[in-house]
Amino acid sequence: MRKVIYSWAAVCIAAITFTACTKDVKETEANEISDVTLTQIEALGFDPNGVQKVDGGYLVEGDIFLANSDLSANPSSPNMIIAQEEQYRTFNLVNTSTYSTIKVALNNSSSAHQAVFSAALDEAIRRYNALGLSIRFSRVTSSPNTTVVAFYEASNVLGSAGFPTSGGAPYNQVRMNTYHYSTSTSTTNINYIATIMAHELGHCIGFRHTDYMRRSFSCGYGGNEGQAKNGVGAVHIPGTPTGPDAASWMLACIGSNVNRPFNTNDRSALSYVY
Repeated sequence: MRKVIYSWAAVCIAAITFTACTKDVKETEANEISDVTLTQIEALGFDPNGVQKVDGGYLVEGDIFLANSDLSANPSSPNMIIAQEEQYRTFNLVNTSTYSTIKVALNNSSSAHQAVFSAALDEAIRRYNALGLSIRFSRVTSSPNTTVVAFYEASNVLGSAGFPTSGGAPYNQVRMNTYHYSTSTSTTNINYIATIMAHELGHCIGFRHTDYMRRSFSCGYGGNEGQAKNGVGAVHIPGTPTGPDAASWMLACIGSNVNRPFNTNDRSALSYVY
């Protein structure tokens, strides 16, 4: 089974013996979720299959958190689709006038993971800042815009995050499931965890999974993650390919200890949006 990263962005990653995916989670027993709620989730452009009820909202597509208040949201900006297998962004993006620098803090409850999580977060931030985008990330210890936190859960979820607010603020939290991560500070482990963090931060600034149209491409199962049914248009991002991209940082699933720095297509998509 593939590990998946979930967040509003993404959640994912199965046990260490599984293949991982940066945004999905393993199937769980059915929750008591009403048809009305599932319809609202689908109307927002998300796959209503496999939805999990969590504290304060719902986890969709493995690693994307939707708060209860999000269910009645009325998107005001177009949903961007990159080709048929490429990058996608969600309805809202970060307002670069207000948030030209996104302040990120690590508030880690697992002392055993402190060293590797700290190094991995620095590496994830370095990867974004090396691109010269209109937004930058800055590591802080107080008053963050986004906080990386740890949790422990025996599930297939590697991590999760959400999408920007309608007011243009980045999503405020990345959750990392310590159940799946070694405490080793080896280069391999740092790069692997940095890849997951960068993926979830990608959700925080508005990117959806690269294989949005066919998540089976990276996960080995699943189809279209869902498109909004409210008439919102789809815009192709210039300079991105029309076929699958096996190395993208925003693929829904990832294997254990895999490092996915930004590839050429990722850099094109990030530069176009920011």
